[in-house]
Amino acid sequence: MKKTILTLGISALISTNLLAKDIKIGVVMPLTGAIAGYGQMTKKGIDLAHEMQPTLNNKDKIVLVYVDNAGDKAQTANAVNRLISKDKVVAIIGALTSSNSLVVAPIIKKYHTPTVAPVATNKRVTYANPYMNRACFIDPFQGKVAAKFAVDNLHAKTAVVIIDKSQAYSAGLAKNFIKDYKKRGGKVLKVLFITSGDKDFKAILSSIKAANPDIVYAPLYAPEMALILKQAKTLGIHKQFLAGDGVSDLKTLTGVAKDASNNLMYSDHFNEAAAPTKLSKQFVAKYHQKYNNEQVPSFAANGADSYFIIVNAMNKCKNPADKECVAKNITKTKKLEGVTGYITIPKSGNPTKSAVINQVQDSKAVYKATVNP
Repeated sequence: MKKTILTLGISALISTNLLAKDIKIGVVMPLTGAIAGYGQMTKKGIDLAHEMQPTLNNKDKIVLVYVDNAGDKAQTANAVNRLISKDKVVAIIGALTSSNSLVVAPIIKKYHTPTVAPVATNKRVTYANPYMNRACFIDPFQGKVAAKFAVDNLHAKTAVVIIDKSQAYSAGLAKNFIKDYKKRGGKVLKVLFITSGDKDFKAILSSIKAANPDIVYAPLYAPEMALILKQAKTLGIHKQFLAGDGVSDLKTLTGVAKDASNNLMYSDHFNEAAAPTKLSKQFVAKYHQKYNNEQVPSFAANGADSYFIIVNAMNKCKNPADKECVAKNITKTKKLEGVTGYITIPKSGNPTKSAVINQVQDSKAVYKATVNP
């Protein structure tokens, strides 16, 4: 009798494994190019999340299909089309930046492919698109967080704002910072413009020095921010710089700016010192073990959450390869335990989340505060 039960058990297991299938999730990331550091950080988080949960509840195997977009809009479009038409993915994580995610949005809407962008904060990314979602807060909130912190914590009465005119991300944060900062009684002395790839910032730094603001709000990416901080130190400008999550590639930032990056403050999605959930703590421990005790960057945390959001939605579908079912269940996400906190995603695709303020000290992100919605 025992032998018969054992035989039946083994047969059932074999049958289950034979029925299990591969479910593909595409990932569009800048793994090369100027902002590759962000893509590599996010990839680490996604890869670890996949290791932690490699299969669905029904034992289907999750397969990640990565495509490098090099941070380029045209390559982003090609990558998404390839993932949908050739690789037949069920869902997509990406793209990373707001500008590239805005390219993704109409394509995945056309082909009804559920997508979660890890850190695309521009509010237009998810507009009127039931297939486009994000794992992060949006620019209006992040801009307001910076304005609130500038007034309440830094007691800054005047500011100069630097905008990267080639990045939707930068313009979005700056617009909302300026609006809220003025409402709180702050005065914006100047708005200055740069373009991604610029190397010489002496002219705008001289303008900042002449204006003599209490703070400089610069929602830029790490390559440009690093050069600005380095050149500011050379010119003897010792102002408090405040930025957004775009500078959180600390390897790039501090590698170029060195100690000139110390004291830079920025709004971000996560700091391991304030890990808010049990999963957060597990993820941090595994991340340290896997990546030589490296501090967990927020991009890795949001990459992991993007993966967990999609997997959670798939687990609610009788057929996890049903794109429509997965899309609907992403926007039914309620209090999902994630790395960055408990995640709820409404029909807008925009989760309500807290932000943290980090300060750069000796190449590390030091937790300073949490700002709630």
